[in-house]
Amino acid sequence: MKNCLFTGAGVALVTPMHEDGSVNYEKLKELVNWQIDNKTDAIIACGTTGESSTLDDKEHRKVIEEVVKETNGKVPVIAGTGSNNTQYAIELSKEAENLGADGVLIVSPYYNKTSQLGLVKHYSAIADNINIPLIIYDIPPRTGCKISIDTFKILADHDNIVGVKAASGVISDVATLAAECGDRLDIYSGNDDQIVPIMSLGGKGVISVISNVFPKETHDICQLYLDGECHKSTKMQLDFIDLVHTLFIDVNPIPVKDAMNMMGMEVGPCRLPLCSLDKNKMEILKSCLKKYKLI
Repeated sequence: MKNCLFTGAGVALVTPMHEDGSVNYEKLKELVNWQIDNKTDAIIACGTTGESSTLDDKEHRKVIEEVVKETNGKVPVIAGTGSNNTQYAIELSKEAENLGADGVLIVSPYYNKTSQLGLVKHYSAIADNINIPLIIYDIPPRTGCKISIDTFKILADHDNIVGVKAASGVISDVATLAAECGDRLDIYSGNDDQIVPIMSLGGKGVISVISNVFPKETHDICQLYLDGECHKSTKMQLDFIDLVHTLFIDVNPIPVKDAMNMMGMEVGPCRLPLCSLDKNKMEILKSCLKKYKLI
């Protein structure tokens, strides 16, 4: 049986910026400690929410390094080290391992995409070159590259490939994945509105955006389900559904960063080509945050 990296709610942590667009490492440390204090079960650094696509090499490594240091073994740190260049993903994953990350999250190749055979070779090559666990990140709406069940079945045989962040949004696909690979791959919801549905299919928890503003509550949704309190978990999932949907009224992480700034967390702007919400969406976000007493 493969080792489980974590159960519960892992936060897909934002990367805070100064107003000039440089990374705010002091704020990053504050966020890490706030997450740990509020029962986050794992920290995912440099994922989509962490704007990994606009971090340069030095920043990418520095963010991982600082998160590992500040976490200090209290919860697992999973580094986003995916790329559509396999060799670069290998190099970045090896660096994350050297920096002390507990695992890596590898998004499927984007833009150039690849065949299903190419996906097998891509993920296998990365997993072959590191000694820490790898979680596959399947998010076809952003990558244009859908991982088939047959491909998952092959990759599940690799000792170092331990899980899947399932973000296709299609529950029937997750059900098939669980039926075919659930004993060999841990499944995490990649969508905050599907935490309970995916856990009901055997999922281990979520890699979450909403945890950036509601870490304890997202942890509690997962923990209640794991403790057998399914009705309470479901109620929390439904109670927070409006907040979840509002945090995705524009491209992630635009709304969540704007929300955190409204809450006084001073995480700064997104980097171009991402920019702040327009006036109408900002009002929708503000109204929602007031509803949940976050501002």
